Amino acid sequence: MNVCVPVLEDKGLQSPLSPHFGSAPLFMVVDAATGSTRAIQNRNLHHQHGMCQPLLALQGEDIGALVVGGIGMGALSRLQAAGLRVFIADGGTVEEVLQAMKAGTLPEATPAMACSHHGQGPHGPGPHGPGPHGCGGPRGNAGS
Repeated sequence: MNVCVPVLEDKGLQSPLSPHFGSAPLFMVVDAATGSTRAIQNRNLHHQHGMCQPLLALQGEDIGALVVGGIGMGALSRLQAAGLRVFIADGGTVEEVLQAMKAGTLPEATPAMACSHHGQGPHGPGPHGPGPHGCGGPRGNAGS
C-alpha cells in the first residue's frame, strides 16, 4: 500500500512531516512495503481557508492512506469521501510516522480532530494555535 505524507522538504524517508496538510509544499508518496519514496509538489499550496482541493494534487496516485500533522475539515471530508483513510501524527519524519502507522499507534482522523482556524481567534498564536500543530493533534481540536 502507498501512504501519502505531507512534508516540508524532500529528504526521502527523513523528510519532516508538515504540520498542516493543505499548506505542505510537498506530498511524499511512500510504498509501505519497500520504503521507496516519491515527492509530489502541492500545486494547491496557496488556497483560501476551507478551499483546499487535496485530490487535485494527488489525482491519479495509487494511495491507500494519508498521515498528516493537521488537516482542515474540508480536506478531511473530501479525502474520506474518496475512500481514503487519514491518520494523525504529532510530527516526526516520514520514516517515524510510517513505523507508527504500521504499529497501529496513530489515531484515525475524525471531524473533531480537524483544524478549524489558522492562528486567528481564541486558540492563540502560531500557525494553528497551541499544541505541537495547534490543531490539537490526536487529542482533538485545540480550545474545544
